[in-house]
Amino acid sequence: MKKSIILVICIFIAGLFSAGCGSNGANEGLTQNGVAVDQQSASQAKKLKIALVMKTLTNPFFIEMEKGARKAEKEFGIELIVKTGAMETSIEQQIEIVNELINMKVDAIVIAPGSSTELVDILKKAQDSKIVIVNIDNRLDASLCEKRGLTGVPFISVKNDDGAYLSAKYIADRITTPTKVAVIEGIKDADNAQQREKGALRAFAENSNITVVDKETANWKIDEAYTVASSMFKKRPDIGAVFCANDMMALGLTQYLKDTGRKNVLVAGFDDLAEVRVAIKEGMIAATIDQQADVQGYMGVKDALQLINGGKVDQETYIPVKLITKKDL
Repeated sequence: MKKSIILVICIFIAGLFSAGCGSNGANEGLTQNGVAVDQQSASQAKKLKIALVMKTLTNPFFIEMEKGARKAEKEFGIELIVKTGAMETSIEQQIEIVNELINMKVDAIVIAPGSSTELVDILKKAQDSKIVIVNIDNRLDASLCEKRGLTGVPFISVKNDDGAYLSAKYIADRITTPTKVAVIEGIKDADNAQQREKGALRAFAENSNITVVDKETANWKIDEAYTVASSMFKKRPDIGAVFCANDMMALGLTQYLKDTGRKNVLVAGFDDLAEVRVAIKEGMIAATIDQQADVQGYMGVKDALQLINGGKVDQETYIPVKLITKKDL
């Protein structure tokens, strides 16, 4: 009798234990949100890696671009890898960076290329490695991309010719007597530099009082712009206005004007840097263009993620530009 009772108790306990084990097995690894821990760990291990490749961080414009990309990183839960060249002319370094990212097997590269042509081949290699490519800021050369087979790369930027037109027109409209003007250009084979030159020349051409007497590149750099300005004004001391294709070069020019005591030279820039806002308040620079670098960085990462996930994006996205003058400050 006692043996029977003990046997029944043992069977009952075993049944409870078995039921308990079954319950734990059915709910193993569940979080409070109903997501399996194993699945969650796998998801974290597979966190998407998106690289932002910029020209440099010596130009505050690209610092703002990174801020926008960081916002997207936080919002979408991806891992952002930021790489830059030492200078805006460090094209070979950008090529090496892209090659490094290919070896790292990142999921996407969002790139503001220093050159519209020289990055095409390495980006084709990246695309062949199943890496999504998004082009921001400076457009890759469309004909060369087609020739090399780099296809389906979306472009996010501003309409550089329209922005330059607005900036140059602001100073052109203030010229009422015969005046010689000059243009300080960006990197010559960069599409955004070419577009800004076109926009500025279009604005100057609308004023019959204006004669464009000089065009020289300073490769986006503040120190080169100082040197170029020195050369320009030594040859033509009566230049009355200058359009600079970015604000770094505008700052180099205005420093030269300060150092040589030259006044009454109208200067227009492009990028809306904080230092240029100060110069606008002081009357050294008349206008600049806000091209919303942070939005470009954010949209680049967003579109890259969309493409990684098999979605579609617009092949061209243009961020509105804003003319910034003293009255806007």
